[in-house]
Amino acid sequence: MTLTELRYIVAVAQERHFGRAAARCFITQPALSLAIQKLEEELGAVLFERRKNEITLTPIGEKIVHQAQRVLEEADQLKAIAEQGKDQLAGPLRLGVIATVGPYLLSELIPILHKRAPAMPLEIEENLTANLSVMLKSGKLDAIILALPFDEPGILTQPLYAEPFKVVVPVTHPWAKKSRIDAGQLGNEKVLLPHAGHCFRRQVLEACPEVSRSDTEGIQGNSLETIRQMVASGLGITVLPCSALTPKHQNKRLVAVKFAEPIPERTVGLAWRKSFARPVALKVIRESVQMVKVPELDMLEES
Repeated sequence: MTLTELRYIVAVAQERHFGRAAARCFITQPALSLAIQKLEEELGAVLFERRKNEITLTPIGEKIVHQAQRVLEEADQLKAIAEQGKDQLAGPLRLGVIATVGPYLLSELIPILHKRAPAMPLEIEENLTANLSVMLKSGKLDAIILALPFDEPGILTQPLYAEPFKVVVPVTHPWAKKSRIDAGQLGNEKVLLPHAGHCFRRQVLEACPEVSRSDTEGIQGNSLETIRQMVASGLGITVLPCSALTPKHQNKRLVAVKFAEPIPERTVGLAWRKSFARPVALKVIRESVQMVKVPELDMLEES
């Protein structure tokens, strides 16, 4: 059993496809299949169920792949210890970002990070929290930026900033001339929110319980930008995080109105595996986020 063979089974488990896993490991598919077959024979266990169009892990395969990932991370940790003092900011960082943060934070973050760590480009995955969680725990991502709390075994988190929400209405709406809106008033309006898979939907419903009375399952968007356009067309109103309401994202047909106290908000943070071997890279990510200039974001001190 070798580390290379362990990398092969982790790749197949993540890709669910022998061809893609082989390409990722820079070997031919027959060579990959043969190596995994030999490993299964050595272990005396079948790791994968091979169907025509689908590769799935067997129950014992799931446990072995999970342990293989831990072994590979520990091997990387040995390399990091051996290379202590060398540049942890050299080489790509695989960063996941939830879809309600990525479009609004990354345009400001990437230029700052490029200046601070020019040899560390970001490989970015924008996705839902549930999917990013799986990718982080499997080692496919190094860190993720998401809404807190995020409590998962073996995962550490650090708050980055608190972000208030605002009500967004068409310019013709009676609320367009208001200076503040009480969250309780949203129950009388048609409030458009993202689909159920988005954590931002849950955050709004938790912060503004009255919205659950007016929230419609029939008209929803798959992104905040889609919802913004639906509100502009007169289908209802919405709630957006302040980072999505900076001048470059303004729409002349919409007005953003502040909430009355207590103002609903979310905390956005950074999450990574305890075993991740590049703490300096995480520190630079966090410090770069602190330098982002988005109005009304409340940057949080490191705890």
